[in-house]
Amino acid sequence: MKSQDIRKQFLEFFKSKSHSIVPSAPMVIKDDPTLMFTNAGMNQFKEFFLGNSVPKNNRVTDTQKCLRVSGKHNDLEEVGHDTYHHTMFEMLGNWSFGDYFKEEAINWAWELLTEVYKINPDNLYVSVFEGSDDKDDLGLDTEALELWKKIVPEERIIYGNKKDNFWEMGDQGPCGPCSEIHIDIRSEEEKAKTPGRDLVNMDHPQVVEIWNLVFMQYNRKANGDLEELPAKHIDTGMGFERLCMVLQNKKSNYDTDVFTPLIGEIEKITGTKYGNSEEANIAMRVIADHVRAVAFSIADGQLPSNTGAGYVIRRILRRAIRYGFTFLNTKEPFIYKLVPILTEQMGGTFPELKSQQSLMENVIREEEASFLRTLDQGLVLLENLMKESKDKTISGEKAFELYDTFGFPIDLTALILRENSYDLDEKGFEAELKKQKDRSREATAVSAGDWMELNEVEDESFIGYDQLEAEVKIAKYRKVESKKKGEMYQVVLNKTPFYPEGGGQVGDKGIIMSSDGEVIEVMDTKKENNLIVHFTKKLPGNTEASFEAIVNKTDRSKTASNHTATHLLHQALRSILGTHVEQKGSMVQSDYLRFDFSHFGKVNAEELEKVEDFVNARIHEQINLDEQRNISYQEALDQGAIALFGEKYGDSVRAIRFGESMELCGGTHVQNTSDIWYFKITGESAVASGIRRIEAITGEAARKYFEKQTHILEEIKSGLKNANDPVKAINTLQEENTALKKQVESLLRDKAKNLKSELKQEVKPVDGVNFLAKRVDLDAAGIKDLAFQLGEEMDDLFLLFGTEQNGKALLSCYISKNLVKDKDLNAGQIVRELGKYIQGGGGGQPFFATAGGKKPEGLNEALQKAESFIK
Repeated sequence: MKSQDIRKQFLEFFKSKSHSIVPSAPMVIKDDPTLMFTNAGMNQFKEFFLGNSVPKNNRVTDTQKCLRVSGKHNDLEEVGHDTYHHTMFEMLGNWSFGDYFKEEAINWAWELLTEVYKINPDNLYVSVFEGSDDKDDLGLDTEALELWKKIVPEERIIYGNKKDNFWEMGDQGPCGPCSEIHIDIRSEEEKAKTPGRDLVNMDHPQVVEIWNLVFMQYNRKANGDLEELPAKHIDTGMGFERLCMVLQNKKSNYDTDVFTPLIGEIEKITGTKYGNSEEANIAMRVIADHVRAVAFSIADGQLPSNTGAGYVIRRILRRAIRYGFTFLNTKEPFIYKLVPILTEQMGGTFPELKSQQSLMENVIREEEASFLRTLDQGLVLLENLMKESKDKTISGEKAFELYDTFGFPIDLTALILRENSYDLDEKGFEAELKKQKDRSREATAVSAGDWMELNEVEDESFIGYDQLEAEVKIAKYRKVESKKKGEMYQVVLNKTPFYPEGGGQVGDKGIIMSSDGEVIEVMDTKKENNLIVHFTKKLPGNTEASFEAIVNKTDRSKTASNHTATHLLHQALRSILGTHVEQKGSMVQSDYLRFDFSHFGKVNAEELEKVEDFVNARIHEQINLDEQRNISYQEALDQGAIALFGEKYGDSVRAIRFGESMELCGGTHVQNTSDIWYFKITGESAVASGIRRIEAITGEAARKYFEKQTHILEEIKSGLKNANDPVKAINTLQEENTALKKQVESLLRDKAKNLKSELKQEVKPVDGVNFLAKRVDLDAAGIKDLAFQLGEEMDDLFLLFGTEQNGKALLSCYISKNLVKDKDLNAGQIVRELGKYIQGGGGGQPFFATAGGKKPEGLNEALQKAESFIK
């Protein structure tokens, strides 16, 4: 059975059980501060489990793309080394929100596996929660046990502990016991030797869990206590790749048609046969897995970067590159060539792969090229470390610097050291890594108390499109603490005019004021699990009173201008550069806007001017806002609205139109484009391969920009003696400056010529080497010319020149190439060592290198030490 059919049968089965089939949520999460990526099928339904929203359908089913690489669910280091762990995987699931519970979940799971998929029941084992004797004091899940007894023999029922059979989404929130379904796909001979039940949850590659049925019936409070949920939920997750392994009679997920097309292409590109070598096998599995994770993340809008979720994606891709580099001898980018195979294979189920294929290829190719350059640089640095090592051991501190500063993988460092008979201080490296992780964990750790609930949150709780002030009550609040922000409070109002951060727009700030004049500052507003959360430093004295919620009108107005400007900018870019332009991210604040978009090259000055003129023309046309709230998603698209990549839309959306510009958007906007006043581009740059960024300002910020430019122009004119034509005056000055530079260079050459004759007289023989170390009054270029001229006229030459320029020290070392070879001298290593005396460093080639430093007083000592390198 093909994987596409397996997926389809699952969804159709639950559709026949009155479940609605819903699309996968994006793998990259944008409105949940506790998660960077979707790591389980239930993530997109958290708001229903928490009771913050009411689902449209009480029964749903889906296939959810998931990523597990950090935090509690971290499978990264297992991937490739075994046959069943993955970074990106599909989670098939069925869900009940307060509808059916254990009986239906268990019976339907068994029906699907044994009657639809025709899996032999004798190969299946099930587990139930045995209870716990800790402070939760939970009993055996007798309800699940009795249901399973009606289906399977008792010897196939396993009693699981809290670790294996009690599922929790985090330190707080809904949780409950679970029943896992495991399958034994070993040969009959192996089964005869060891019963399958003895291998359940023992990390055996052919006795694996395929389905987890979670019975959500408790809520974990901040103090660790459990309380019964008012409504019971079902949350199930079945690993799609493992199910394919079972149904296709394979012993490895990587032997299924989910992965074989990718592995086949890797074989073709690298000329290496899968199955011939375990090292190569692992490398191919790593690459086949990781390209899926990286491609899906990019398609969902997360580009590789140095922070947050982007860093995780970069780390995954670099792991794949490293395995190819080390074990498949790939020295050129090649992983991007797998993207068309992946798109052809999975684009039908996940159409974002087709629409973003070009972007995925470009970004991956550029990342590969960049990291391969890093590897080359790292190899040189590691070689220098080995040469400088006196005891054939590289310290953990130095190895960590290579890893942390230069991005050089530690296992590659260890491998190269072993090949060269060097040792690595692994304990020292682990200690440095732990320090870094501890610092990061301390900086980001947040502890939250339980919600204190006072009032109900209204169904339509956000009223900020129409009002900036409102009489409100506090619905609930809790205290949160972090090292970065200290003690704060999260406050949820029954309704609010405060816009929560989302869609690239920052959250509103303002105040909550009581009738007796007490003022609570709202420092930020965010959305968490469909709740609008206001961040404050303190609570009002009487939390049960009525309050006036007041948004900062000035900031909101500026932010609205910038948000509308991004829509007009998007329209301008598509009009001037082409309809291939797609928004890839934005940041809308009160003082400026940032807009990322797909485009194959730099936007030149002429194009930027046209874009700016286009936006300002729309501003001057005084176009009114045409807002459609609660329009159906399909109707909005039919009207020409642009839906942004990586966003999750419901059946009902909000459409914003200004003339020919129409986008789906939940942000705040001006009532008329004339409110923006003026649009000015302040920068254009590259974000990644195929992704450009424009930064711009509007309104008051634009006015201040022009005032500043006018002031600068007046200062320039004043400096030019109030020249009538300052541009012409500057051109004249530049021409004069160029002529003077040439005169100075000529004089310096004459000076160096005279100096050369003097220095030749000062060269002295030291152990068969013509040696000179001296301070000279020349710049870096003059010193280099002088050194190479002396080198052409004298053999066996070792020169070290020192000079002081603008308060900085400079050392330059020249060594005749025959000395480099015969006496094993290296100018780069010498200046690095001597650079310590001038509090600096440097490098270069073995025959010529320079070092700069901030301590000119150390030049004389450095020059005195030079002779020791040739004795």
